[in-house]
Amino acid sequence: MSNSKPVYDLEERTFQFAKKVRIYIKQLPKNAGNIEDGKQVVRASGSIGANYIEANEALSKKDFLMRLKISRKESKEAAYFLRLLHETNSMEIEKDGKELQDETIQLKKILSSIIEKSS
Repeated sequence: MSNSKPVYDLEERTFQFAKKVRIYIKQLPKNAGNIEDGKQVVRASGSIGANYIEANEALSKKDFLMRLKISRKESKEAAYFLRLLHETNSMEIEKDGKELQDETIQLKKILSSIIEKSS
């Protein structure tokens, strides 16, 4: 997972993040907690990029900022569920989970910076 160069195109970066989340979720044992938390993190991870794309197509500055704030909110939610999954599962896939957690933090910071500069 960590062998790739950083992606500077945020649409592509958020897509790759959502894809990596789905791959990570497939590795987890199938139990009630993982299934429910997995659904949440899959939804949130996809929503980060989808809302970012919608922000770029916004009809007004207000709509643009709202979509970015939703994207940032979803990155916080993804980070929460990734942490839960990471801390309640075995260590065999710990590296992947930690990398995904780190990426959510980076995405949140990038989105916060865009919001701050656009306000």
